[in-house]
Amino acid sequence: MAPSQALLLNRGPVCRRCLVVSAIAIVPIQRRSISSKYLRKLAEAERQWQKRAELIKEGKLPNFWDLLEERGYVKDTAGSRDTIRELMRRKRIGAYAGVDPSASSLHVGHLLPLMAIFWMYMHGYRAVTLIGGSTVKIGDPTDRLKTREAMRSADVAINITKIHYQMKKLWTNVEAQAKRFGYTKEWAWRRAIVNNNTWWNSTPMLDVLKRVGRSIRIGPMLSRDTVKRKMTEGDGVSFAEFTYPIMQGWDWWVLFKQQGVQMQIGGSDQYGNIITGIDIVKTARDNEPDPVQVLPARDEFDDPVGFTVPLLTDSSGAKFGKTAGNAVWLDPFMTSPFDLYGYFVRRPDADVEKLLKLFTFIPMHEIQVIMEEQNKDPSKRVAHHRLAFEVLSLVHGEEVARKTQKEHEMMYSKGGAAIPLPTGTWESQYAEPEHQTNPNNAPRIDMILPKSLIMGKSIGRILYAAGLADSPTKGHKLALQQGVYVAGHPGARKGHGEPLKPGELTWTSIKLWFPQETQRYLIDDKILILRKGKHNVRIIEMVSDEEYEKSGQRYPGQPYTGYLRALRQQLKWLKLGKISPERVKEVLQKAAAKEDEAAGPEAIKFPKKKSQEQIDLEAQLEELLASLPSQAEGASQESQAAGASQESQAEKASQESEAAKASEKSQAERASE
Repeated sequence: MAPSQALLLNRGPVCRRCLVVSAIAIVPIQRRSISSKYLRKLAEAERQWQKRAELIKEGKLPNFWDLLEERGYVKDTAGSRDTIRELMRRKRIGAYAGVDPSASSLHVGHLLPLMAIFWMYMHGYRAVTLIGGSTVKIGDPTDRLKTREAMRSADVAINITKIHYQMKKLWTNVEAQAKRFGYTKEWAWRRAIVNNNTWWNSTPMLDVLKRVGRSIRIGPMLSRDTVKRKMTEGDGVSFAEFTYPIMQGWDWWVLFKQQGVQMQIGGSDQYGNIITGIDIVKTARDNEPDPVQVLPARDEFDDPVGFTVPLLTDSSGAKFGKTAGNAVWLDPFMTSPFDLYGYFVRRPDADVEKLLKLFTFIPMHEIQVIMEEQNKDPSKRVAHHRLAFEVLSLVHGEEVARKTQKEHEMMYSKGGAAIPLPTGTWESQYAEPEHQTNPNNAPRIDMILPKSLIMGKSIGRILYAAGLADSPTKGHKLALQQGVYVAGHPGARKGHGEPLKPGELTWTSIKLWFPQETQRYLIDDKILILRKGKHNVRIIEMVSDEEYEKSGQRYPGQPYTGYLRALRQQLKWLKLGKISPERVKEVLQKAAAKEDEAAGPEAIKFPKKKSQEQIDLEAQLEELLASLPSQAEGASQESQAAGASQESQAEKASQESEAAKASEKSQAERASE
């Protein structure tokens, strides 16, 4: 008999909490089984890889490491180049590159290490992109003289959400690029987006220090140039900043153990952290307390390795990815596709060949052809336009790239008239696409809504205001059917969950709850994150009603602003004879125009079909107006007659007044004489 069962049988009265804990203990642990079919696929994939390794050894196929070096991705290596080259021939290793969500968007500087990861994926290696939901709370001190300011939980949640969906968008486009350039996807291709908060929220720091802390020496950290500069020229290095390389190294160990990630790829400033990470992975592997989970350490081909990508600067020495001191973002609402295209078209001629190798998947022989055409007539900037098109295809999708290229040609073609580019209205940024939503056409994520709506209205009305439902009724249906999600942890009862833990991104189905229960999912009492489908996300910042009023925005369903409300009111007054047909038409025209324009360029409006109620009311209004013309004309004639009578009486009164004044003047003259 299980101990927990004995507890229930042998004890007397048991409190509810103990009963629940005991009942949970009785439930057997469910383990996921691995089918023989899956094992056969693994074995076949390994046979194919070994066959490929032999062909590389015989010189019949190129080594992938040679491709990375030929295109210029490799700066410094952690481990000898020959060892890494042979390792990548022998084994289908995994590799990862990490990004701390210190801003709300990736920028073009992040693309370089990610491009190496994308290339590895397209050649059959496991590729992992890591979002540092935990490490961002510490902040990487590398190449900084001033300590990073602590980030609020709301900012961390916003940045993680936006960067997560940017990563998904990039991976979607990588799949399309691989197909476009002739790479056939195989079953063994593996990719993942992970957040290190997944393990840091459940891993005590004491366990980490006990496992690897004794082997970490402070001396090598202090000897790094970046640390020396921060200690002598900056504001010093805090204890938390010293733990950053340990946390990053532990991330690598978790990926090494769980997913076979043997390689780390980092920016040019990450070499020291990669070296520290290698030491931590080796130490954690050698100190494995469970004999069953000990990983092999037979030779150098079982050890972790890494390399850094070069720091890019243009021919003038300016850091790549900056324009006028500002970052060039991958978020289309922070840097428009047109501006991103223009940034790459403006690159110096001396840099364009290098950038084609680094930021595109164009084969080397085709790059040579492009450069030959470029050199024939540099003024046409053939290579620059191809570079810009390929980058936009990766970042925003091929459809956006073609559209932007056409806009650029029309704007700057010789002899052509400059056309006004469609900048997009505020409401169009949130409009749901006509066809299925995908990462490249997903609406804008971030928005603001007033406190009176978030805290005082139902979840159905919030979904309608956020553009995730066509009406409050449909919003309630979505919630009832659990077709939308809120970022947070579910509770025992509906609406009694918890907000996101800082650094995580987890979803729970929305259920109908009372308006006051929405606050349970607010991050830092002001951020609410919602999702419908895979890609339609809203990060809603709750602001005061006064602040929202000053912003000039309006949301669907905002009180006293809708056309339907005006239609009901005007129809009622028209039936009671309180208003003329002309006035009804005037009021409704203004209401419709106001709704269409949404009170200015900063308002939110979502395209929607007419409801049945609106169709019925408009039909009633047309029928009523058709029956009123004669009455309206009679009223108009009576009004004109009354007006003429009033004018005649006024004229007569004026004449009498003048006669009286003349009489008074005459009497005054006589009295004076």
